[in-house]
Amino acid sequence: MAIFLRRAFSNRNLLLLRSSSALHGGELRQVISCSTNNSMNSETHHRNLTLPAVYFLRESRRGFAKGRKSKDDDAASTIEVSPDIGPTIKANAASQMEAAIVALSGELTKLRTGRASPGMLDHIIVEIDGVKMPLNHLAVVSVMDSKTLSVNPYDPNTLKKLESAIVASPLGLAPKVDGERLIAVIPALTKEHIQAMCKVVAKSCEDSRQSIRRARQKAMDTVKKLYAHAPKDDMKKLEKGVDELTKKFVKSAEDMCKAKEKEITGG
Repeated sequence: MAIFLRRAFSNRNLLLLRSSSALHGGELRQVISCSTNNSMNSETHHRNLTLPAVYFLRESRRGFAKGRKSKDDDAASTIEVSPDIGPTIKANAASQMEAAIVALSGELTKLRTGRASPGMLDHIIVEIDGVKMPLNHLAVVSVMDSKTLSVNPYDPNTLKKLESAIVASPLGLAPKVDGERLIAVIPALTKEHIQAMCKVVAKSCEDSRQSIRRARQKAMDTVKKLYAHAPKDDMKKLEKGVDELTKKFVKSAEDMCKAKEKEITGG
């Protein structure tokens, strides 16, 4: 019994047993035999220790609980926000919003208006010897006047391929060969064509706004996640910065679309 109790009780529990023996009734009495050996003789000292069973179990569980770390303490000690993460979040959002503006610009450039523009042929793909390339990689497009484009190929042997690609495009152009270049006259737009183009511009503008707002939402979600345990003022300041970026890029998209509509209607 003595060996069993030595293994079961730590020094802390023995002290607890001694201190609480006189405080409660209904005691659990056990005898622990401690043997002391020396060179003169061997004698056995007996000590009577008393402790209520319920009190002992309660104190033992309390001691165990003190040694555990709470979830709140663990969360607070592991979540840290880098002071440089705010500018990074804004930079990522700005990059995504800028990509939306670039995509919008490409879509608007494809639309034919009543005026000649060198970029209006950039989206045309030309196939040369089985390889497909943008027209602006094969030729220089310049404006002769407000209604006429000049297409000058880097390689005169590609002239026919360039002509076929321009005719096959949805722009409705009919270029003519002029020596080693092509001349393309921009036909006047009909009323129906103008209305259709304006609808396309409006849809492209809305698509761009949606892309910009999705970039904003991603940034806001990141802010709320990383700044959950940061000061509220820091989080609000960063959210305000993202909102300002969003307004800036949405305005840029709307201005581009208004300018394109004006170009199409000739206003």
